[in-house]
Amino acid sequence: MNSTFTIRDWSAFAPGLADKAEWIAWAADPFLPQGDATPALAEMQPLLRRRVDRLGRMALQVAWWCQQGPDNAIPMVFGSRHGDLGRTYEMQRSLAQGEPLSPTHFGLSTHNAIAAQYSIARQLTGNCICVSAGTATAEAAVVEALGLLADGIEEVLVVVYDGPLPEAYADYRDEPETAFAWTARLARPQAGDVRYRLQVAGGQSDVDAQAARMLPHGLEVLRFLVGGLPMLEHQDDGRSWRWQRDA
Repeated sequence: MNSTFTIRDWSAFAPGLADKAEWIAWAADPFLPQGDATPALAEMQPLLRRRVDRLGRMALQVAWWCQQGPDNAIPMVFGSRHGDLGRTYEMQRSLAQGEPLSPTHFGLSTHNAIAAQYSIARQLTGNCICVSAGTATAEAAVVEALGLLADGIEEVLVVVYDGPLPEAYADYRDEPETAFAWTARLARPQAGDVRYRLQVAGGQSDVDAQAARMLPHGLEVLRFLVGGLPMLEHQDDGRSWRWQRDA
């Protein structure tokens, strides 16, 4: 499978960061976004929008920004390490207390729920894949997109999003946390395009997986994609991932 791709368009949202100019400036001088800002998601019908929580709104908003045209059949890959874990935790707490579960809450807590809401709202008919792969979730999402491109698909919409763990899971936190979402339209590169390459090896690398990091890895990937860095390496579960940019 060809590991090379280009980006036709992208968008992102986190507290205090929305438009491309703000994100490019952030990539040059990164910080961990903080705050409770939520995008308006005015494009979505109010009846459907009320079903989506804050993190879901972020994911759907960036997808909407990046998919302006009527390309209803574009394949999509949604990647989230934790998904709507807050909703899942509340359902587990209700079960432990003998309270009845809401079918609506259960339906919206599944890992493909956000992608499904987007497909319903925009009446999309394309293939949709939802992935979760620990700190390498962004890598897994792009690998799925590369497979689709290798099969002849023209473009793939990749959406990566995540938020902080519920406080009950604080002992399991292994990277900085914040709420964020970004999307990119991946395509096979043509002459003159900026080329990106994602590769994986089975062994250890020089990357220190436990080194102190300022950002969750999903935002490190976004910084690489939009900030002009030549390379990004990541160690996860015995695999060494390497992102490269070729001008």
